[in-house]
Amino acid sequence: MKESGFKDVTRVSAARERLLDAVTPVTETVSLRLPEADGRVLAEDARAARDVPHYPRAAMDGYAVRAEDTFGASGRSPAVLRERERDEPGGPEAAVPVHTGSELPDGADAVVMIEETERVPGTGTERATGDAGSRFAGEVEVFDAVAEGENVAPPGEDVEADQLLYEAGHRLRPSDLGLLKSTGVARVDCYERPTVGVIPTGEELVQSNPAPGETIETNGLTVSALVERWGGRAEYRDVVTDDAAALRAAVQRDLTKDIVVTTGGSSVGERDLIPEVVDDLGELLVHGVALKPGHPCALGVVEETPVLMLPGYPVACIVNAVQFLRPALKAAGRMPNESLPTTEARLTRKIASAPGERTFARVKLDAEGDETVATPTRASGSGVLSSVALADGWVVVREDSEGLAEEETVAVQNWEYHA
Repeated sequence: MKESGFKDVTRVSAARERLLDAVTPVTETVSLRLPEADGRVLAEDARAARDVPHYPRAAMDGYAVRAEDTFGASGRSPAVLRERERDEPGGPEAAVPVHTGSELPDGADAVVMIEETERVPGTGTERATGDAGSRFAGEVEVFDAVAEGENVAPPGEDVEADQLLYEAGHRLRPSDLGLLKSTGVARVDCYERPTVGVIPTGEELVQSNPAPGETIETNGLTVSALVERWGGRAEYRDVVTDDAAALRAAVQRDLTKDIVVTTGGSSVGERDLIPEVVDDLGELLVHGVALKPGHPCALGVVEETPVLMLPGYPVACIVNAVQFLRPALKAAGRMPNESLPTTEARLTRKIASAPGERTFARVKLDAEGDETVATPTRASGSGVLSSVALADGWVVVREDSEGLAEEETVAVQNWEYHA
C-alpha cells in the first residue's frame, strides 16, 4: 500500500456506519444547576415541581370582580361597583384594580377589562353593606358582563405540577432552562459530556516560531475547539513525533477517553505510521475514504475505544472531522445528530467532481439583488487552510454526480454551526 497508494476507498456512508458501530454511549451522569446545564443531555425525565402559574392571576389589566355582580351590565345600563384599594379583598359589589399577572384577590372570580369600565371618583366614605371596616376609593361603572373565570389564568394553566416537560435524552436549550426554573426545578440530572483525546502528530509540527521546514500546529487546536462546540470535552495533547513507539504510547494513554483522535500521518507514506499502530493495537476498520478533500482518513477501534485518524492537511482534517468525528461524538454523548443548516444559493461557476467520491467544495456567499449567490473558492487544495476558514460554507457534490453546473441552485452547508 505504501508503494501503490489507496487501491480501494470506502464510501462516506459505509465508513461512518462502521465507526458508529464502535461507539459506546456514555453512562455516567451528573447533577447540574440550571445555569450549568445549557446544551447538556438529560439523563432522566424532567417534570414540573409546581403549577405555573401557582396562583390565580389576572390575564388583563382591569378590575377583579364577582362575575354575578356584572350580570346584565351594558353600555346603557352599567353595573355600579365600589372600587377597593389594591390591598383589599374583593367581595359583593366590589371592584379591585389589577394588572396583568396580579394575584386575583379573595372574593373575586373574574376580571373586567379596563376598556369596559369607567371610574367615578368618590369620597372614600364607608358604605353600610355589612362589611364594616372596608375602604373604597370611589365607584366603577362596568359596561360588559363577565362570566366566572373570564380573563383569569387559573393555577396550572401554563404548566401543571408533575407535568412531563422533557424526556431523558433531550438536549437542553436556553428556553428549556427558563421553563424549568419557572416550574420550581433547580437541578437536573444530565449525562457527562463525552471525552476526546486529541493527538496532533508529525515531526515537523511546532506551536510557534517555525524554522524553515517546520509548520505551526493548527489541526489539534481546530479539532479540540470543534469537540467543545459539539458538546464534548477535549484533551488537547502535545505534538507526538513520527515514531511508532511514541504513537503507540500516546494512543494507549488516551484509551480512558470515549474517543481518540489523531491528526496527521494517516496516509500511506513512509512517515504515515498511525494506521499500522492502531491496527497492531486493535482493529483498523477503514483506511481511505471516498471523499475530497481527505482520502487519507482512517478509522479504527482499540480496546472498545473508537480511534479517528484524520489527515494532516488542514482542510481535509476539517472535512473528515465534520463527517466522522461530529456524528461519533453525538452518539457517544447521546446527543441528537442534527443536520447542519444550509443556505440556498445560485452557483456563479461550475463545480467539477469525480464520480464515485463525495466532494466538498468551499464557497463564498454574496447577495445579488433578492437572491444569494455562491462562488466556489477552491474545490481542491486540502492544505490551504484559508480556503475554508474564509469561506461561508461548502457545497456537497454526491458520489453519483460528475459535478454541478453554473447557475444551478445548491444548498450551502454551514459546517461551523454551533451545535
